[in-house]
Amino acid sequence: MKGFLGLKRHESHRLFADLARDRGESAGSGLRSLLSLRTAAGQVFVLQIVIVVVLVAAAVTALVLQAGRDSTREAGRQALTAAETFANAPGTVQALKSGDPTAVLQPRAEAARKRAGVSFVVVMNTNGIRYTHPDPKWIGKKFIGTIKPSLEGRTTIERARGLPQPEGSGPVIQAVVPVIDGRGSVVGLVSAGIKVDRVTTLSARQMPIIFGAGAAALALSTLGTAFVARRLSGQTHGLGAAQMTRMYEHHDAVLHAVREGVLIIGADGRLMLANDEARRLLELPEDAEQRQVAELNLDADTARLLASGEPTTDEVHRAGDRLLAVNMRPTALYGGPAGWAVTLRDTTELAAVTGRAAVARERLSLLYDAGVRIGTTLDVVRTAQELADVAAPRFADIVTVDLLESVERGEEPTRTAGMRRTAISGGYKEREGLYPVGELITYAPAAPQAEALETGRAVLEGDLRQTWGWREQDPDGAGRALERGVHSLVTVPLQARGVVLGMTNFWRTGDSPPFKEEDLSFAEELAARAAVAIDNARRFTREHTMAVTLQRSLLPQGVPEQDALDVAWRYLPAEAGVGGDWFDVIPLPGARVALVVGDVVGHGLHAAATMGRLRTAVHNFSALDLPPDELLGHLDDLVSRIDSDESNGDGPQSHAEAVTGATCLYAIYDSVTGVCTMARAGHPGPAVVHPDGTVAYPVVPASPPLGLGSHPFEAVELQLPEDSRLVLYTDGLIENRDLDIDTGLDLLHGALEGAGRTPEETCQAAIDAMLPAHPADDIALLVARTRLLEPSRVAHWEVLPDPAAVAPVRAKCGAQLQAWGLEDIGFTAELILSELITNAIRYGTPPISVRLLHHRSLICEVTDGSSTSPRVRRAATTDEGGRGLFLVAQLARRWGTRYTPGGKVIWAELALHNAAVATMSDTLTEALLDQFDDPTL
Repeated sequence: MKGFLGLKRHESHRLFADLARDRGESAGSGLRSLLSLRTAAGQVFVLQIVIVVVLVAAAVTALVLQAGRDSTREAGRQALTAAETFANAPGTVQALKSGDPTAVLQPRAEAARKRAGVSFVVVMNTNGIRYTHPDPKWIGKKFIGTIKPSLEGRTTIERARGLPQPEGSGPVIQAVVPVIDGRGSVVGLVSAGIKVDRVTTLSARQMPIIFGAGAAALALSTLGTAFVARRLSGQTHGLGAAQMTRMYEHHDAVLHAVREGVLIIGADGRLMLANDEARRLLELPEDAEQRQVAELNLDADTARLLASGEPTTDEVHRAGDRLLAVNMRPTALYGGPAGWAVTLRDTTELAAVTGRAAVARERLSLLYDAGVRIGTTLDVVRTAQELADVAAPRFADIVTVDLLESVERGEEPTRTAGMRRTAISGGYKEREGLYPVGELITYAPAAPQAEALETGRAVLEGDLRQTWGWREQDPDGAGRALERGVHSLVTVPLQARGVVLGMTNFWRTGDSPPFKEEDLSFAEELAARAAVAIDNARRFTREHTMAVTLQRSLLPQGVPEQDALDVAWRYLPAEAGVGGDWFDVIPLPGARVALVVGDVVGHGLHAAATMGRLRTAVHNFSALDLPPDELLGHLDDLVSRIDSDESNGDGPQSHAEAVTGATCLYAIYDSVTGVCTMARAGHPGPAVVHPDGTVAYPVVPASPPLGLGSHPFEAVELQLPEDSRLVLYTDGLIENRDLDIDTGLDLLHGALEGAGRTPEETCQAAIDAMLPAHPADDIALLVARTRLLEPSRVAHWEVLPDPAAVAPVRAKCGAQLQAWGLEDIGFTAELILSELITNAIRYGTPPISVRLLHHRSLICEVTDGSSTSPRVRRAATTDEGGRGLFLVAQLARRWGTRYTPGGKVIWAELALHNAAVATMSDTLTEALLDQFDDPTL
């Protein structure tokens, strides 16, 4: 060892002597060392020169490219300015509309081209045919370039080739701008362009400046680099011999002080050097140096490694009761004699710590995965299954989750003896002895699950073969589970917000190590995170169930009986929660039916409640028999008032979601005339499937959604042939995040095509074609096939404004009723018509007409030109009249008034076969006598 160290000291002294001799050389030799790559200063100098050259070259290149781009951009700006100036010049629009635009515009364009200094100014029509060009032979030919954006009112700047130019061919930069008249229409286009050669000339003028600046920067950087490198060369040689000697003398102190063993092995396999730590780790004898490695009584694997002469990195070998990490590197590569440098590091404690760290790292990773994978949906059962899938097999071989039945239903958890197995994962063979999914479980008092529920903490059963409490739960199943290798259990209650939701059981089987006490805290943490997700899903299930129940109670439970339309419908709620879509079919007097489809903004309870309020309002307004546009106007006022009242309130409802934005389509179909009158407020328009199977989207004037106010609604009348299908829907059918409305309408058009379908078949075809995999919005669909009332069931007479005309009409009415086979109600109908016609003659204005409709009931209608509404009043005992409408109200099943553009219609409805005719006289007599009761007598 002393000879080895002596040799090293001799080489070090010779090295420092050479260094001292170099410091005395002349300035010329210093310059040579500055340029020599063997010295650190020379390497720094050359590297910095290379970096400077690269940076300067990159900067010059960037400036050249930037100059070119700036010139091109400036050329585009000049072309655009010339084109816009000419397009907006006075008289351009008039010249384009004149009989000979070329005669007017050609001289102007040439003058503008010369003033602007551009290559050409071309004026063309909207079809791209030139009116002007510097070369007249190109006038009247097609313009070369892009004009479509300019036809839409936008400006286009592009680089084009192959254009006819007075200056010769070559690429140009051209701008195309629209010429817009006073009405905002594009009447022509103007294009101006500059040859790229001119742009290149502009950028070439800047090249001398750019290259001159680059050369100056390179020269200055080279001088600065040379100065810094010379200073570094001088500082490197500044160390004295004494300082270098002291540094070398510290070699032995450092070698023996480090906490890492160091061995130097010669090429012949002899141990040349070993520090104190290596002697301790390998338990080397005092005379170990200069001996062969095989003679040192080392572990066989370690001795073989040290003698192998193969490079090794952190290879672990056992030395006694220690684990050593061994590294071997050849010394010849670093200027030393042939041999090997070996380092030894004691990793015994590190291995134990690393093992514990690996377990902790795995547990943290599992908790992270649990936070990501548990609770991805708001479904209780799915969340329980996610807990089982996350924990098996990384923490347990089998995981089972049992939940209270009330939790599965979304109800508040109640402490009951039974739980239902909701999820299981892992151990497909071993879990045969455990309860299957869906089984109702009642825990025995001695079972570990019962103890966990009582204490609220996790319970460990390390060896199930020695535990009898869990066998009492199911002796046969426990025996089968033990036979299949189940041997350890941790059971943890699922608790959230202080309430128990269920139990989680972690089982280990086969060769897996049994659970230990340190596993309990992790199991509780995992169960606590999952319990919060399950409780969130339970709360969502409860609220969703409440919202769905409320919504279903507010939606129509069926279609009312009527003969005007054959109706089918579908309602599909969104996955995210119930919304505010609704529909309605409302029978109206006069063999008419109202169809309603609406949509309320938002989802949840508030949307469902708002939908119920609007549906009730529509029913009330329809009872007034209002036209669609007037009904939407009243509904718009109601929505505005609701929002105003809620926003001005001080209670908790003052911050509720706004109703404004709701949409509605209201249509009235008349089966007598086949006319459908409709209006819409922000709602998608209807589709009509004609009897031959063709589909059309009729134009219904669009109006803003409800609640915006100050916007009148406009109705439209459609003449629908019999057997037409009227399709009303909400936007959820034709629009979603993956489907724009135009594409949705095209798809719906294809789904509705086809003749001979029933409304039910049409509904199903539309849903099959349009329903997305995961609907984000509610879908309401209403299909109504039209029917027409047979002309033989309609009777109509004009009435002169003369009381003497009542009797002939009454006689005609009786004859018509007899022809219809309605003699049993003939007297009642004649009496009602007499009263209604007399009122029209006395209080109304001509023209007066009578219409009878033989429908599901007998409908008597009297029309006059007055807009005054009659009303029932209680006549005084001395009044001679005033009891006509009272008689009508008593005899008719229903009666009312509706207004038309030409006046009003008073109608009364009678049952076709009145079972009360026999008792009508007594009832009517009593009613009339009640009119004459006078309590003062």
